[in-house]
Amino acid sequence: MVKGTVVSLHVAPRAAESMKPVAAVRAVPGKGLDQDRYYAHKGTYSTTHGPDREVTLIEEEAIEALRRDYEIDFDAGDSRRNIVTRGVALNHLVGREFRVGEVTLLGIRLCEPCHHLEEVTGRPVRQGLVHRGGLRAQIIEAGTIHIGDGIKPIEPS
Repeated sequence: MVKGTVVSLHVAPRAAESMKPVAAVRAVPGKGLDQDRYYAHKGTYSTTHGPDREVTLIEEEAIEALRRDYEIDFDAGDSRRNIVTRGVALNHLVGREFRVGEVTLLGIRLCEPCHHLEEVTGRPVRQGLVHRGGLRAQIIEAGTIHIGDGIKPIEPS
């Protein structure tokens, strides 16, 4: 059963550059998302290796709440996350495998907002995104992710 949907996709070629929306992106295990700064080892934290740097996700609902509750003008790309979702509780996917279209991901840890996010965006977003800043995930099975793809947890066998 599908639990959510991809509503937008974003990549940045280099650290601190604006995120660019894309209609689809190729996910490669051990590398990340093609066209993204971490795939090319040009991200701010590229010297810190690990599976939690491959792809990041955030709920569109969290972005909407930041706008509504904190009156902060903030768009999906401003979050610096790669995949914006709707209808799925990303916090519940920590430690679980899940499918995004044809790609299998493993939720590694929460992607808490940091001082760097505030510096790059120029907005005080940390308080409004605590525990809602998204999910860091590892790519387990390659493929292409498209806007509109379904998101569903993989039930343990």
